[in-house]
Amino acid sequence: MRAAVYSKTKSGKVLQIVDVERPVPKDNEVLIRTRAASVNPLDWRMKSPRPGVDVAGEVVAAGKHVTQFKPGDAVFGLCRGAFAEYACASEAELVPKPEHLTFEQAASIPIAGLTALQALRDRGHLQPRQSVLINGAAGGVGTFAVQIARSLGADVTGVCSTRNVEMVRSLGAAEVIDYTREDFTRNGRHYDVLLDNVGNHTFSELRRVLTPRGLCVLTGAPKQLWAALARMLKAFAWPPFLHQKFTFFIAKRNQDDLTTLCALMRTGAVTPVIDKRYQLSATADAIAYVEQGHARAKVVIGFE
Repeated sequence: MRAAVYSKTKSGKVLQIVDVERPVPKDNEVLIRTRAASVNPLDWRMKSPRPGVDVAGEVVAAGKHVTQFKPGDAVFGLCRGAFAEYACASEAELVPKPEHLTFEQAASIPIAGLTALQALRDRGHLQPRQSVLINGAAGGVGTFAVQIARSLGADVTGVCSTRNVEMVRSLGAAEVIDYTREDFTRNGRHYDVLLDNVGNHTFSELRRVLTPRGLCVLTGAPKQLWAALARMLKAFAWPPFLHQKFTFFIAKRNQDDLTTLCALMRTGAVTPVIDKRYQLSATADAIAYVEQGHARAKVVIGFE
């Protein structure tokens, strides 16, 4: 089968499409014929030679301990090596694909959708009628976050560039701030929850945005690893006597939460947004496009 594989060269890490053996599922896994996958920042930061986590496809084989799925089932969720014609995934990290979603839409959900849901609901404790600011509202996590926040009954403000203002507004943001024209940390407005997917402001600047007991959830991180680690340490070291809180967040793989996202899709509260589509042969181009940081919503890999 064809798969995207990182190999080391004198000039660095290079992604190539090569022929590899089809994987064999473990007892608690299924083998999926990949119909679509989506790109996440971790796909170029991770050390694994086989990138790709978000997957959607059809079950072709199941391990002997698998009880939830059988060959022929359409599923989506998390796996290892999603940028390949076949991939193995634990049944505990998959859910049935809603019939009204395409495979590409389903593949765009897992990492970004789980991050948005868990960051707002579990870390942000977002409640109806609270105000929430989403920095990076047009990105993969951001487009899900705007819709999920609205479904939770919050008053949503999104921050994005000029070309994305109308899209973010169409997703349910009551107000949209164009960061090329206005600095949201200096306009005097305050929010109960701030979801920061970008990491382009200092903690002092973010404090100005929060209400006296506001909470900032940090999901975005600068590209440099040292800067990301320093940002995380600052969040944990924030003085305990301050009522404003900062928390760094990484999504957890959770089948129940994937089911929750499916329910939101079925009711129409959340709809995946796709920016660009690439074929497996152009996976390196897709990853490079996302790495530049200007993708709108999700970028997906399709399979002919």
